Amino acid sequence: MVIIAVKPGIVPYVLKDIASHIGKETIIVSIAAGVSISSMESHLPDGTRIVRVMPNTPCLVGATASAYALGRCASVENGKEVEKILSACGKTFHVKENLLDAVTGLSGSGPAYVYIMIEAMADGGVRMGLPRSVALSLAAQTVFGAAKMVLETGEHPGLLKDKVASPGGTTIAGIHALER
Repeated sequence: MVIIAVKPGIVPYVLKDIASHIGKETIIVSIAAGVSISSMESHLPDGTRIVRVMPNTPCLVGATASAYALGRCASVENGKEVEKILSACGKTFHVKENLLDAVTGLSGSGPAYVYIMIEAMADGGVRMGLPRSVALSLAAQTVFGAAKMVLETGEHPGLLKDKVASPGGTTIAGIHALER
């Protein structure tokens, strides 16, 4: 197995350099965002097994949300082998390649969106007088707990939100402000 973990613009050059060393049993696993399987195939010997993966940075703490797609020559067994590796770092899903751009926008870029939300929540806490360290820990733990509730209860986020919001209460007032 060869893992391609370079910036997307460098992928064609790397594949060109390694093409002569790729055997029939070699699996190419690429985590280069936006580089299609067909693009990689054009730089590799015919019949090369390719698996395209979109991980995310929480893999560094064992909490990835990743997805992978199989190239035309990759087998289901090849996919299971890659899935086993990815699953050691969190959750992984097999999708068709045309959905990997959606995965990139959702879970590949998603951590950045969540970090902005955590920072904004913490800033609000600091504005109200909490020490930065306490506000940041409360915000991060709140996001962690809310995510865990969605994953473990199986309930829709809207239903869980409604369970927190009381009529005329502070939560529904905050939700109203966010929706504006």
